[in-house]
Amino acid sequence: MSRHMHLVAYLFSGPTSHHHGMWRHPFSTNKFLEPEFYEHLARTLEEGFFDALFFADVQGIYDYVNDSYDAILGKGGQIGLLDPIPLISQMARVTSRIGLGLTLSTTFVRPYMLARLLGTLDILSKGRMAWNVVTSAGAMESRNFDIELPPRDERYDRADEVVEACMKLWHSWEDDAFIIDKDSGEFVDTSKVHRANYEGKWIKTRGPLTTPRSEQGYPVIMQAGSSERGREFGARWGELIFTLQHAKEDMIAFYNDFKGRMEKYGRSPRDCAILTSADPIVGETESIAREKQAFINERIDPTLAIALVSSHTGIDFTKFPQDRPIEDIRIEEGSRGSFDVILQGSKAKGLTLADAAKQFATSELCPQLVGTPESVADQMQDLFESGAVDGFVLTPTELPGTFETFSRSVVPVLQKRGIFRKSYAGSTLRQHLHD
Repeated sequence: MSRHMHLVAYLFSGPTSHHHGMWRHPFSTNKFLEPEFYEHLARTLEEGFFDALFFADVQGIYDYVNDSYDAILGKGGQIGLLDPIPLISQMARVTSRIGLGLTLSTTFVRPYMLARLLGTLDILSKGRMAWNVVTSAGAMESRNFDIELPPRDERYDRADEVVEACMKLWHSWEDDAFIIDKDSGEFVDTSKVHRANYEGKWIKTRGPLTTPRSEQGYPVIMQAGSSERGREFGARWGELIFTLQHAKEDMIAFYNDFKGRMEKYGRSPRDCAILTSADPIVGETESIAREKQAFINERIDPTLAIALVSSHTGIDFTKFPQDRPIEDIRIEEGSRGSFDVILQGSKAKGLTLADAAKQFATSELCPQLVGTPESVADQMQDLFESGAVDGFVLTPTELPGTFETFSRSVVPVLQKRGIFRKSYAGSTLRQHLHD
């Protein structure tokens, strides 16, 4: 069987995903407060045979510019207006195959709650859950939880323990623990339910988990760390890696570096799918597609663009000269991984801070795949077959139109070429990732 490309949809319960002009597109419905909107998205993506959809999330409103949320909230930036947990539950009810991912922080949520919540959703969705593991980097979020953020490497050390504890809890039930015999009165074989008895430097949990094992055993582990420590964490735990890379050579370098780290953790490179972020913009002709790209990219507000870069790095970039080349800017704090991605995508072009911020606000410096269905498929196939990616996390520039158009026009081309599934071979997300 030929190797199949993996596709995951990136969602945010608010006005934008990666492209910060999305909500201003005339075809974006902006119905992100209506349940039917999320049900329609889930059905559309399942009809396109996507491996999964997942919600990115932020536990607060970014306020890194002058200690104010005016730009992000007032201009419609990246805001999680609704908690994704009930949204995922609703989307699970109207689908039967597509994977469903949640972003939850190892810094703000205790492992027993994580294990029970995700385990419950994995059971109710019949084994379709993914946990996008984040350690959280924003002081804005930490203040909302009244938690002082440890240094980045320590956050990852703690995250290792949280995932270890969750694994112990998810495995505290054996698959055949239930008896449910009315005549004998035996409900569970208690010899097949075990305490976790996990104790680390930061984390301790006794168990057993109240929640039994799901159809796929436990949720798929998803991760997106780009720093050195983040890559090590992903190489140990990640089954689905979401990465932001600017160009093909960057993707290949990341892919080889990441896969090369897995052996030390006793893992095969095939145990993890690496998906790079990309924005598909599809038109009936090449010129129409380019016109669509130019139109949506001009919807970026420059004030919002600077606020976005500030939010992703934890640094108020309004305090720097806007006409200064971004590679000349030195930082000593904030999210180094995010700044490195911004730097990577802008140095080659010699962009100023203002220009780089605007470009970052279009697709967070990830490629925009622009063209006819055939040429978009060409670009994806080239990256897939060049050892740059195992697939893509696709982000919308209009919603729900981007995913409707892609599923209707690009997916059939990929299927005809034999590099994307024509149906779901399995029922769980982990099975999709090994398809």
